Amino acid sequence: MLFVSINKPDARTTAVGWLSVFASTGTLICCAIPIVVVSLGFGTVVAALTSQFPVLVVLSELKGWLFLGSAILLIVTAWLIWGRKYACPADPEMARRCEALRRWNKRVFWGASAIWGVGFITAFLLLPMRNLLDV
Repeated sequence: MLFVSINKPDARTTAVGWLSVFASTGTLICCAIPIVVVSLGFGTVVAALTSQFPVLVVLSELKGWLFLGSAILLIVTAWLIWGRKYACPADPEMARRCEALRRWNKRVFWGASAIWGVGFITAFLLLPMRNLLDV
């Protein structure tokens, strides 16, 4: 097990953040983009994509697990960013780098959360809302 110094943010926070972005982007690829493309009337494009990349069918069949896994990664990322208490070093240059890393980690987290939210809305909420509104 890796032990983390309590004095500075570590690379694991950044790595988990980028893993969250990757997993959240997977939710767009499996679910959100095909739904939007079909809604715009380009169903043949989705048919061609799924014939060229059969993994899209597998991802869409396992979308519940994909969303659950990416949500867990986002929760872990949030805990790594805000749940742990650590202070930046006293050295001014290192403190500046530490704060820049914290800001970068927060941006990555919010970007991944936005991607996940768009994917979740299109995969799970868009069709029920459409049926409810009878559009």
